[in-house]
Amino acid sequence: MLINLVNGNKSNHGMLDTTREVEVPEGITLSLPVAGLVSRSLAFIIDFLIRLAVILLSAQALSVFDNMGIGLLLILTFFIEWFYPVLFEIFYHGQTLGKKALGIAVINDDGTPIDWSSSIIRNLLRAADFLPFFYFFGIISMLFSRDFKRLGDLVAGTLVIHQLELQKTETENSAGGIAPKVALNLEEQRAIVNFAERAPRMSESRAAELANYLAPWLNTQKIQQGTESPVVQLNKIARWLRGHK
Repeated sequence: MLINLVNGNKSNHGMLDTTREVEVPEGITLSLPVAGLVSRSLAFIIDFLIRLAVILLSAQALSVFDNMGIGLLLILTFFIEWFYPVLFEIFYHGQTLGKKALGIAVINDDGTPIDWSSSIIRNLLRAADFLPFFYFFGIISMLFSRDFKRLGDLVAGTLVIHQLELQKTETENSAGGIAPKVALNLEEQRAIVNFAERAPRMSESRAAELANYLAPWLNTQKIQQGTESPVVQLNKIARWLRGHK
């Protein structure tokens, strides 16, 4: 069975302290490289400087409105401080501008994209992480957590990982859809589609490792000639199964 081939071998990345292996409902195991204290701190500093710059520029622009300008600035500061990270995490694939610059992203513990409730909870609890001063509790929590989780992450069930994507050539070359060379049952079709959906969130080596187990189902001549990798072929089959011929 195709799903058994996917599940038949797991990467040893789970042996690393900075890697979390998550088995998704479809049976595929994802190796998620966890972001540590340094990268997360640098991302926070970038986001803090961005928020500070916006507030200072807004203060100059609103200064002409005297007391009303002060009130508007306080409201704006509140929204920037508390909703900047939430809105970016929801609409920018789990990344604020600082996280994007450092190549990290926040997701749910099960490997799914972060949702509204999780993002709101983890960001509201920044107040607890800050106590008693300068994110002391948050730093201590991260140092004693295997997954470098601050208090907000522990309560919200979220995880910050390094955002690894397949090379552009892998996705660009899989633009068209191709039919599989053998008939696939519904379970096998679902496994291929799920692989194509999950592959962009895996490292290149992990996606290639899983795809290589499925090589007997693919066009081995193209693989041997190096003209089309197993990952590209699986993406094309997934597109064909979705109706993109």
